[in-house]
Amino acid sequence: MTSLFEASEQSNRRQAQPLAARMRPRTLAEFVGQEHFLGEGRLLRRLLKADRLGSVVFYGPPGSGKTTLARLLASESRSTFRQLSAVTSGVKELRELLNEARDRLSAAGQKTLLFIDEIHRFNKAQQDVLLPEVEDGIVVLVGATTENPFFTINSALVSRSRVFQFQPLSSEDIALLVRRALADNERGLGNYEVRMHDDAVTFLAETSDGDARRALSALEIGVLSAETSPIEFTRRLAEESVQRKAVQYDRAGDAHYDSISALIKSIRGSDPDAALYWLARMLEGGEDVRFLARRIVILASEDVGNADPAALPLAVAAAHACELVGLPECQLTLAQAVTYLACAPKSNAATVGIAEARQDVREGRLLPVPVHLRDRHYVGAQRLGHGEDYQYAHDHPGGIAAQDYLGVERQFYRPVGRGFEVELARRLEEIRARLRGKDDEGGGMKAEG
Repeated sequence: MTSLFEASEQSNRRQAQPLAARMRPRTLAEFVGQEHFLGEGRLLRRLLKADRLGSVVFYGPPGSGKTTLARLLASESRSTFRQLSAVTSGVKELRELLNEARDRLSAAGQKTLLFIDEIHRFNKAQQDVLLPEVEDGIVVLVGATTENPFFTINSALVSRSRVFQFQPLSSEDIALLVRRALADNERGLGNYEVRMHDDAVTFLAETSDGDARRALSALEIGVLSAETSPIEFTRRLAEESVQRKAVQYDRAGDAHYDSISALIKSIRGSDPDAALYWLARMLEGGEDVRFLARRIVILASEDVGNADPAALPLAVAAAHACELVGLPECQLTLAQAVTYLACAPKSNAATVGIAEARQDVREGRLLPVPVHLRDRHYVGAQRLGHGEDYQYAHDHPGGIAAQDYLGVERQFYRPVGRGFEVELARRLEEIRARLRGKDDEGGGMKAEG
């Protein structure tokens, strides 16, 4: 039975908590977001209903509900909740908790849900300690991480766990949580008279980047710092209450690979606006400018190619300019290159061509160099017949001789019908006809330009 003093102490501790902590859901019904695995009929919900919750890994951004959901799972599965932080805990603390869980299960049949925050920070030895207990069902492990578990957690541990990827909360989810906090008299701000403007809610929802803590913290700052009552919570007050969020960007982790992937795919997809956003995201996160410049040079050949022959020289010039001027000015150069490449006509014909040619080689389709193309500039070459019957291209009309350069009929380069490759396709049709000796030599090729 809770005494009056204990109740008072609990109330005081609760009031000292920030709004985001006080408004944590107490039941699954209050939990917002992650419908893709927690909605009715979805996997995690079915596991709970069947009382078959096993070890899981929660992977996703900060503020998306990983810790909160872990606590709710313990309640729903009638398990004892224990928590460790991989940053501050070692093997000794881990073993103590596992022994405690084993004793609890043996003596009272009570399961233990062990929540390990930032589990990717555990080294291999620490993660290996968990394996026997996870396999024997001594604990239900819930590991939380912001890093891709398939890269950062032992494969043996991942293989014994279900991975649930959390998505940032939507603007609608954040708006719901803001209004819920304003209406809650017990845990929220319901005891304050707040006239919340719709555009202020929208601003908080859209600038929180899917992080509920950030939105609720800004809401609390705005309400508690207001000097009048009733409080007019305007968009301006919302803007003043939001602190600039440090860009979440790990140059060695998912953010690095996912962001460059998004940048490349946006340029390839001819969307300069998206390309500029992902470029800005990487620059703000401190990405290496040389890395960005190299990727842009590669993309100029890989995805634009001969559809716009100016793309590669421009990308190379941008890379040189970045070396010359550095940040912050070279962001202008990168932006110019990125928008040009995004708007340029696209062709991967050269990319596909070299891939197919190398595949032929790898698969053993090795062609001998035709005798007439072999080197004849050494003693004995003429006796072997090397170079015999070779036709010097410049001696023929249009600079093209009816001559075989490969030995088999094979086409690797197939220009697309975009940009300058339209002209190249027309030329190539005439060239290939001449090479096969099917073109009238007297007619000559059309003027080259």
